[in-house]
Amino acid sequence: MALRNIMGKRVGIGFMGRRLLSTSTCDVESGNFKSLNLYSAINQALHVVLETDHRAFVFGEDGIVGLGIGLAAMGNRAIAEIQFADYIYPAFDQIVNEAAKFRYRSGNHFNCGGLTIRAPCGAVGHGGHYHSQSPEAFFCHVPGIKVVIPRSPRQAKGLLLSCLRDPNPVVFFERRGFTVWPWKKCLSIDYMLPLSEAEVIRQGSDITLVGWGAQFSIMEQTCIEAEKDGICCELIDLKTLMPWDKETVEASVRRTGRVLVSHEAPVTGGFGAEISASIVESCFLRLEAPVARVCGLDTPFPLVFEPFYMPTKNKILDAIKATVNY
Repeated sequence: MALRNIMGKRVGIGFMGRRLLSTSTCDVESGNFKSLNLYSAINQALHVVLETDHRAFVFGEDGIVGLGIGLAAMGNRAIAEIQFADYIYPAFDQIVNEAAKFRYRSGNHFNCGGLTIRAPCGAVGHGGHYHSQSPEAFFCHVPGIKVVIPRSPRQAKGLLLSCLRDPNPVVFFERRGFTVWPWKKCLSIDYMLPLSEAEVIRQGSDITLVGWGAQFSIMEQTCIEAEKDGICCELIDLKTLMPWDKETVEASVRRTGRVLVSHEAPVTGGFGAEISASIVESCFLRLEAPVARVCGLDTPFPLVFEPFYMPTKNKILDAIKATVNY
C-alpha cells in the first residue's frame, strides 16, 4: 500500500475507491448555491491539508491505527479512517495504550499529536447492532486523546481542520445522514473552528438542553415544539466531548435551573452521565429539578425496533415538560 505516488505527491488511500476532490472543483454552479453534504465537507478539509502540508497522509483499510501511530511518531500528520465506528474496537488497545500515552510515557520527548482517527458513527436507519453504535464514551475516559463530534457539514470541516492541526491525538466521530449545507466557496477555503468550546445555538430561560452530533438536530426540532407550549429552551452543542466546555454549560444551568442531556449511546455510562455529575457538583443549589437524560437504551442497537431505541423528539419533549413542571 503506497502512500505517495512516483512523483512524490501526497495521495489519499481510502475504502471502496474514495478519493479527494480536485482543486478545480468548486461549489458554485452558475452563480447559485450548491448543497454540500457531510461527505463533501470532510473531503474538502482533507483536500486543504494535503495541499498545504507535505507531511500529511490519508489512509483507510487495513492496518490503520498502528500505521497512523508510526507516522505521527515520526512527525507526520496521519489521518486514519475507520469505515464504521463499530469496527474501531480491534484498535482500542493501540489508541488507549499507545497513542494516548505516547507523550506521557516518554516524558514529552516523543509525541503522537499528528494522529487523527475518523470514524462514522450512530444510527443509519438500517444498520443494526454492527453499524449503528455510538462509542464516544469509551474514549472520553482516556487521558491523552481528544474526542470531537460535529453537528453539521460546516462544523465538520472547520472542526476537522482544527483536529488535524492539534498537537494531540484526536478521535473524530462523524455522523452519516446529515442535512446538506449551502456553501458557495471553492474547495481551497481554509477555516478552523475552536475545539473544547461549546456553542449556545439557542438562548432560553426555562431549561438547558445539551447535545452533540446528529442528535443535535432532533433537539433543535424539540425546542421549536416546546416553544408552542410556552417553554423557552436554551440549546448547547458541545462539539468537543473531551475536554468538554464545562464553563459554558454550567453558566447556562445557573440561569435556567434545569438541564437535559440527550445522546444516542446507551444511557448507562454514557457521556451524559459525566455531564450530569458535573452539573450536580457545581450547580446543585441552583437546580429546580433533577438532571434529565434522554438516551439510547441499555441494549445492543436493534434493527427493526430502531425507532423504539432512539431518543426521539417526542421522548425529549416529554422529558422537558416533566422537568419544567417538576
